[in-house]
Amino acid sequence: MSYDEHVKYTNYKRDLDLRTATVNVTYTVGEVVHSREHFSSNPHQVIVSKISTNKPGTVSFTVSLTTPLNHRIRVTNENEIIMEGYCPGERPTEYGNASDHPNGIKFSAILYLHMSGVNGTVEIINDKMLKLVGADSAVLLLAAATSFEGPFINPSESKLDPTSLSLTKLNVARNMSYSQLKSYHMDDYQNLFQRVSLQLSHDSNGALGGNSLVNLPENSSQDISVSDCAVQTVEYSRLHGFNNLEKPTVDRILSFRDDEDPSLVELLFQFGRYLLISCSRPGTQISNLQGIWNNETAPPWDAAPHPNINLQMNYWPALPCNLSECQEPLFDFIGSLSVNGAKTAKINYEASGWVSHQVTDLWAKTSPDAGDPGWALWPMGGPWLATHLWEHYSYTMDKHFLEKTAYPLLEGSASFLLDWLIEGNGEYLETNPSTSPEHYFIAPDGRKACVSYSTTMDVSVIREVFTAVLVSSDILRKSDTDVVQRIKKAIPRLPSIKVARDGTIMEWAQDFQDPEVHHRHVSHLFGLYPGHTMSLEKTPDLCKAVANSLHKRGDEGPGWSTSWKMALWAHLHNSEHAYKMILQLITLVDPKHEVEKEGGLYSNLFTAHPPFQIDANFGFPAALSEMLVQSTGSDLYLLPALPRDRWPQGCVKGLMARGGVTINISWKEGSLHEALLWSTGSQNSLAKLHYAGQVTRISVSPGLVYRFSKELKCLKTWAL
Repeated sequence: MSYDEHVKYTNYKRDLDLRTATVNVTYTVGEVVHSREHFSSNPHQVIVSKISTNKPGTVSFTVSLTTPLNHRIRVTNENEIIMEGYCPGERPTEYGNASDHPNGIKFSAILYLHMSGVNGTVEIINDKMLKLVGADSAVLLLAAATSFEGPFINPSESKLDPTSLSLTKLNVARNMSYSQLKSYHMDDYQNLFQRVSLQLSHDSNGALGGNSLVNLPENSSQDISVSDCAVQTVEYSRLHGFNNLEKPTVDRILSFRDDEDPSLVELLFQFGRYLLISCSRPGTQISNLQGIWNNETAPPWDAAPHPNINLQMNYWPALPCNLSECQEPLFDFIGSLSVNGAKTAKINYEASGWVSHQVTDLWAKTSPDAGDPGWALWPMGGPWLATHLWEHYSYTMDKHFLEKTAYPLLEGSASFLLDWLIEGNGEYLETNPSTSPEHYFIAPDGRKACVSYSTTMDVSVIREVFTAVLVSSDILRKSDTDVVQRIKKAIPRLPSIKVARDGTIMEWAQDFQDPEVHHRHVSHLFGLYPGHTMSLEKTPDLCKAVANSLHKRGDEGPGWSTSWKMALWAHLHNSEHAYKMILQLITLVDPKHEVEKEGGLYSNLFTAHPPFQIDANFGFPAALSEMLVQSTGSDLYLLPALPRDRWPQGCVKGLMARGGVTINISWKEGSLHEALLWSTGSQNSLAKLHYAGQVTRISVSPGLVYRFSKELKCLKTWAL
């Protein structure tokens, strides 16, 4: 069947099945139904496509490989195409040509074609393409590799052969059947994805959940269950809807303002988890500004990781949403930053330890950028990333990780910060120069400026790092070190968070006028989330100022700003405004008529910026989890920001809390119904359980499951 005939298709459908991480395409030409199924296999490192029809001998197509980069293509036999090429050694300038620059990273991609059917034939076209005619079905395997050997090896010195690497992967995969490859893929993916399910409405299917409790040990769910968490299993839970399987995503986004379909919220939550599983696995690179979904060779801002919010937000859902393994690339990257960052600290600042600034890259760049200091000079990027190391321990209670990975990096970051702080006014320690990411103030002379001293963001991040080192040193019995003793002396001298004349949190050390009150960043509110220096219980006056700050900033902004505000409102236990941010995000954006930094969603559920950034897709599930569960390690808050009138009944299964605790919660008529929690770690610090003003002291022992009623009474316990 020719391509021209395929133009006359009908009944076209395309869906992404989040349950299996497969893309399915079907359409009809005449009486023939054409099907395509695609998945990307993490176990075998190949992209797999199966092309088939409902009528034997009707699969025909031409296939080739292409790239805008320098490359050559050769067909080695009737079922294999090899593409080899290289990137420019430097990014071409606006008027330059890629060929003007030395060769950079080499790459290779190999396509393997397996045909089924006795009458099918394959022909080589121009030594670059394969033409298949008359097959029953076909399976395409694509393997790819590069010569990138790590951030400390120049591409010209790399010994890796990407073609050999690709062939090695391909040789394993092509000796397996399609069903075997798919089975391995699904086992690997579902081991992560199925840990968490979410149900916010009666007619949804529980966000891909089954009818058993997530993560309970074998046989436990047969003994006891969260009654309202039972959901009906369905064969497919497509990207374009859970309870409206035939309604396209774009229509659901458009109608959300009117119907506020809770299952679309479930979908966006699970879509973010799917994306993180897909882009950040042990052995991969970190999730960058556009992630693996960037489709440009010269993307906006180089698709660089930005550690002033974007890179951190990419990993916010990993811990609460039960995907801790997906952080491994981040920890590897922080280790690389510490190596380069030690040089930057010594050369740029004559300081010890390590530092990284606001923009980094594949090569673990740590130095300041060239340009406006409002975004180019911010040495708190590395320290903020270091807090993720402590958070990993606080959720997993992995003492080996704390001792071998987290603590050395935290201590190195703290060493830099101790040297970075200077003597200030009134015996305070200060940071100077100091900026608040990408924001400005009106200086006393009336001009717009961005450099001052001791911004709230600076001090908040420093306090988080210092506190993490102190607590870690107690756990590891390292409290007698010089760094720890210096931190103990420094913490009382750090400036406190101040409230401005208008009742908002002061972003700067002085109460400067704000030239852009609706600025997209809310860096000065870091102490409430993701930091821990502000809370409703311990600093109610500051939390009131946080609310005032959020009102002053406004709800408008790009997706990542919306997600951050959503999490902040959740930590103020303001369910109404947290939900309002969901409404703000679920707004359809036409990529051809975008407003800069507008926010919203594209028709495929990617979050808009523009230009496109992936961070808000990760920020959303993290923020939603904060609406349902919050924790400090010693305290666990159930449904702290549940919009009861919007989601009057539902359940969440498999969320994680600090202290190594897993939680299942169900609610009905807007109130807690019951909860299960358990810990699989060797120790647990959880002491108090909170719900709607009620507080119960509890003692959680590892290896036991606890069932609590709506009155927070423990109804039953049983062993794992």
